[in-house]
Amino acid sequence: MANLSQVELQNLRHLIGAHETSYQKLNTYASQAVDPQIKQIFTKSAQDSLNTKQKLMSFLNW
Repeated sequence: MANLSQVELQNLRHLIGAHETSYQKLNTYASQAVDPQIKQIFTKSAQDSLNTKQKLMSFLNW
């Protein structure tokens, strides 16, 4: 893999942080949801955010 520039690295860290924030918020929403379908939507969205975060982190070789 090619080396990342400082700007690319900063952007990647920003995206990782944004997906972590989304994951945390969506998990909170899922835990507060009463309707099972809404709970499922939030849970799946949280998992998608976590998966994307992990994929982005793989570019950092973490």
